[in-house]
Amino acid sequence: MEHFVTLFDSLFLAQGLALNASLARHAPSYTLWILCVDDAAFDALERLALADVRPLRLSALETPELLAVKPSRTRGEYCWTLTPFAPRFVFEADSTVTRVTYVDADLWFRRDPEPLFAELEESGAAVLMTDHGYAPEYDQSATSGQYCVQFMTFVRDAGEPVRQWWEDRCIEWCHARFEEGKFGDQKYLDDWPVRFKGLVHVLQRQELAQAPWNATRYPYGPAVIYHFHGLRILPDRRFDAGPIYYLPRPVVTHVYEPYVAELRQAIRSLEAAGVEVRPQARALGIGGALRRMASGVYNQVWRLHHLNSWKY
Repeated sequence: MEHFVTLFDSLFLAQGLALNASLARHAPSYTLWILCVDDAAFDALERLALADVRPLRLSALETPELLAVKPSRTRGEYCWTLTPFAPRFVFEADSTVTRVTYVDADLWFRRDPEPLFAELEESGAAVLMTDHGYAPEYDQSATSGQYCVQFMTFVRDAGEPVRQWWEDRCIEWCHARFEEGKFGDQKYLDDWPVRFKGLVHVLQRQELAQAPWNATRYPYGPAVIYHFHGLRILPDRRFDAGPIYYLPRPVVTHVYEPYVAELRQAIRSLEAAGVEVRPQARALGIGGALRRMASGVYNQVWRLHHLNSWKY
């Protein structure tokens, strides 16, 4: 039994359901814990009563330290602050859990995650994390960090020094800006292989964890997980693929389109249960569209086509 934990508010219910559907398809035995950032998300998941899903109501778990910093952080910054707490809340909720893996809500499993866990076990470490694996033309490691908070495994007790250190840092500072070598919850990871030598293992098979920033670097076939960073539901019942990264046509066809189909099914399930599906972003205005069109690294043809066809 593998235990996964993610966190989101009611705006990201569709992504959360797509994540769970991919686990149900590929993970032999799992529990997905969902830290519900607002009560609306918790109530919706309770109504759906999904097998293998355990919702946690954040409002019942917030610590005094979290409540103290909450007013000074945006919703997104507060979600980042919560990330190191998520494994802790699972360990506290179930004493039988021996390890838990944090996953971003917009992650999607394309294969059984066993190879990732096998590499962690072979390393003898207590924490697993993944490199961004940027394609050279999109390298943002200086500002966004070399490692990505997208898939992080913590072994109970043995991984606690790492998780607790991260929790403390995120309480001290966690904002959506680059400042004095910090960025959100993510830049803190940069020195972990040295700071926590022997405790932390970085996934060596980088091609198993893919995202739009490395779509031009790796063939899509080996990917176990794909991180749909920036993909959003628009107000006009369409989807937008997200930030400006060139996506090879096979990635669009064999990765993005199946994921969008999964999101459509998730939205239908939510609406059938009487749950309102709200847009996550505004459609681009003319200024934003022109800026994208001006980018010399991105072919707009498929995007303009799919903004009209990726509807729900």
